[in-house]
Amino acid sequence: MKKIEAIIRKSRFSDVKKALHSVEVNFFSYWDVTGVGNEKVGHVYRGVTYSTADIQRRFLSIVVSEPFVEKTINAILESAYTGEVGDGKIFLLPVEEAYRIRTKETGKTSLN
Repeated sequence: MKKIEAIIRKSRFSDVKKALHSVEVNFFSYWDVTGVGNEKVGHVYRGVTYSTADIQRRFLSIVVSEPFVEKTINAILESAYTGEVGDGKIFLLPVEEAYRIRTKETGKTSLN
């Protein structure tokens, strides 16, 4: 099992969610986060310049069994892509074990 953590643009979340559902990843957690990235340009709105040093993003946490790792990552890569600075990052981490509290199942069966 692997844990996939992704930091993406909030504006791309709907597309990423649809892409994940299309590859049968139907459960994941997400939350809004603020980070500091490589984007250095400020935005001007009605004559006022706003700093983009603090960037609003969405953080996804997904645990999948081995057969789903590559297609999950590819789904995120394709659907989160804009080609501009700030598209985000994906991290892959090992998961030693998973437990379903209700049924006490362990391993990959606990992920279904």
